[in-house]
This record gives sequence, C-alpha cells and structure tokens, in this order.
Amino acid sequence: MKTVLVVEDSPTDRRLIVALLQQVGLNVVCVDSAESALHWLSANHRPDLIVLDIVMPGISGLDLCRQLRASPTFEDISIIFCSSKDQEFDRFWALRQGGDAYIAKPFAPLDLVQTVCSHLS
Repeated sequence: MKTVLVVEDSPTDRRLIVALLQQVGLNVVCVDSAESALHWLSANHRPDLIVLDIVMPGISGLDLCRQLRASPTFEDISIIFCSSKDQEFDRFWALRQGGDAYIAKPFAPLDLVQTVCSHLS
C-alpha cells in the first residue's frame, strides 16, 4: 500500500484530504507543520508522495520542499503543493522549488485524487 504524507496546518483541509486519499486505498499520515514532517521523516519513515501546503506557521512548505530536494534520502519523493495561493506566480515558484504538481485551494476533489494517483504510478 502506498503511503502519502499530508503536511497541512488547517484541520478542515487535513480531514478532507485524508478522507479523499483513504477512499482510493492509500495509507495517509498527517502532520500539521513542516517541523512535524521533518520529525516524522527523521524517524526513518519514507512516504511515496507528499501533499504539502505552502503557508504554515514556522517553516513554510517552500522551505520544506527545498530541504527535501537537497537530501539524497528524500530528493526523489513526489511533492504536490496544495495551497490557497492561487496566482500563476505562486504555482511557478512552487514548481521551481522542486514541486512536481500544484493544486490551488479550493480544489475539486477529483483533481486532487487524480493528481496524487498520477504521481504515484
């Protein structure tokens, strides 16, 4: 079973994303900050994909993405940004930092599921 790490500070968005991904048979681990994600990853966990918010307290999603891309251990994990920042420049910058895809909130549930599944194949 594939594992997806969801890094999202909004409890409502976390619940929605987890429910959608579990419905398609994925194992979902959820954390509420980049710091929590780093802690989980440092315990020798390795997800198949990360769904990552950008705007969070502390370390931003962009900073976390750059850290993961700089690490040989995590550089090849697919990262899908899911953010309320919906300008074209936000999308461009997130992908430039190492993201593989970008979904703007609010999103269509099917878009999220299809994007995640296509990057897990």
